[in-house]
Amino acid sequence: MSEKETSSAEKFEFKAEMKALLHLLIHSLYTHQDIFLRELISNASDALNRVQFESLTNPELFQADLERKIVISGDAQARTLSITDTGTGMTRSDLVERIGTVASSGTMDFLKQLTEAGKPIDGQMIGQFGVGFYSAFMVADRITIESRSVDEESGAWKWESDGAGSFTVEQIERESRGTTVTLHLKEDALSFAEPWRQKEIIRKYSNFVDFPIYVEDKQVNTVDALWQKNKTEISDEELVEFYRFVTNSFDEPLGHLLLHIEGRVDFRAILFIPGKAPQNMYREDFEYGVHLYSSNIFIQDDCKSLLPDYLRFVKGVVDTEDLPLNISREITQNSPVMAKTRKILTGKILGMLKEWALDDPDLYNTFFTEFGPLFKSGLGSDVGNLEEITELIRYESTTTEPGEKTSLSAYVDRMQPEQEKIYFLLGSDRTSAAANPNLEYFKKNEIEVLLLIDPVDIFTVSSLTKYKDHDIISVEKADIKADGDKPDDSNVVSEKDASLLIERFKSILGDRVEDVIISKRLVDSAVTLVSGNAGMDAQMERMMRMMDESYSGAAKILEVNMDHPLLHNLAAFRKDPSQAEVVERAVVQLFEGVQLLEGVLESPTDFIERMTRLMVAATAPEKKEESSDDS
Repeated sequence: MSEKETSSAEKFEFKAEMKALLHLLIHSLYTHQDIFLRELISNASDALNRVQFESLTNPELFQADLERKIVISGDAQARTLSITDTGTGMTRSDLVERIGTVASSGTMDFLKQLTEAGKPIDGQMIGQFGVGFYSAFMVADRITIESRSVDEESGAWKWESDGAGSFTVEQIERESRGTTVTLHLKEDALSFAEPWRQKEIIRKYSNFVDFPIYVEDKQVNTVDALWQKNKTEISDEELVEFYRFVTNSFDEPLGHLLLHIEGRVDFRAILFIPGKAPQNMYREDFEYGVHLYSSNIFIQDDCKSLLPDYLRFVKGVVDTEDLPLNISREITQNSPVMAKTRKILTGKILGMLKEWALDDPDLYNTFFTEFGPLFKSGLGSDVGNLEEITELIRYESTTTEPGEKTSLSAYVDRMQPEQEKIYFLLGSDRTSAAANPNLEYFKKNEIEVLLLIDPVDIFTVSSLTKYKDHDIISVEKADIKADGDKPDDSNVVSEKDASLLIERFKSILGDRVEDVIISKRLVDSAVTLVSGNAGMDAQMERMMRMMDESYSGAAKILEVNMDHPLLHNLAAFRKDPSQAEVVERAVVQLFEGVQLLEGVLESPTDFIERMTRLMVAATAPEKKEESSDDS
């Protein structure tokens, strides 16, 4: 850096690379113009923090009684915006060395190599140079800094630059300690001189700065940073007010977590479980509700890195100084700090939910009613917490009232003495699931079955294979023991007739089924379809068809109930050649009737037409022989 004398000010030429660097900082790394005000307020807050710390050890501090504050003022006619603080201020040396120098030549070489290679800039490498100040050149074509240091003897100084190739530094008269940064706004940035725009930005980015921020002589940042307080200092009213502030809602939270973590990572957080699930919670564009701060300065909202997707309904604030940020503080890095913070936050939330489930079941049931379907998606996405999530999930079952749910632990407590497995049935709703023929054996033997009727269950059940020592299986794939209760011998189809009828079923249905067997699970229904060893549940196949219209599931096994009157009739009709067409229609109708129940029937028109023909045949009046004396 070279130095030239002028009549009133010293002019300093930036290095040749500075213009390119400023262009890069202004146009490449900042995606939102209003970030500049956050950066300048952050710098002002840092200066106030330093003077506050220094006042603890130096009672003779220059202007020690000066109110510690930040004042924002704009003048639309003059096209200026000023940010004033009463912090430590800067000396001439500070202005030349700290404001006048953006980065070392080594950093410039590094940046040049990255840009030439088309690679993203690593904020961890250059964030330490504090170039956030230069984001102000996005909206200003000239910036002036006037400052007086806490070192009373150093006097007051003015720094000025248009961000192109040079800056000037000169001595001025200024009575008060601190710094004023004045932006001479570009034509397209005049709105930043308006108080409404300033307040809007402050409330979004800087609402929790430790010091008061004034606009038009009124303090704008009026909500306390509750996460910085001890639990005993926070009232219920403050919690509700803060929750409503960060969520823009009018309800009250179900509960909250206030965390102060020290160790491998240091951070403070306040997290809320909302009282109601938002209507757009399942949309792809749903925004996460945890905001990321650093030293009370807003960094990022909708921070997806802080919590897993199945907890995206959680609202609140996480504040850490450990997180490496990029040059604009705007985009977080995928760093070990982030991973550790995420792990701790997830564990704490799951721990709180476990306490609710044990100590306040009504509260937990309210939570699960609102957020259960989304929460259950963690079964398939969070292997590290699978055991904890499994304990917290709830399902309806054949023994619960509609709408009521049970835990796996409670299910196990109710299991039959000889029962070893946990059974479930996938369904689209409670009514159709409860009417599924595959439940008949379980109902008769008083074996509870979980009813998985949330759409997400189709996607997550594959992750739920075992609970403690019990396998979790679908009723369609359960091994059913032979039922000891049989009808009277007069109503039993002989083994030979049953075998021949089974063969007739196979002949008629062909490759539409994998096999036809005598059922052990049916009690009241005539037939049912079950998956083979490699097949899917009916609901799983429905999901696959929703995802791919051309998908055709594997053929299933048709189970027939030989104790059912209809099967008795078909066994008898099979022996009569004149009834062959009736038997064939009845067999196809039984098969397609089960397909209809499962929602996979391809041709309802054929089904109805065939049903009509069967009904016509069944209701036709018997022909009577003409009497011989009708002559």
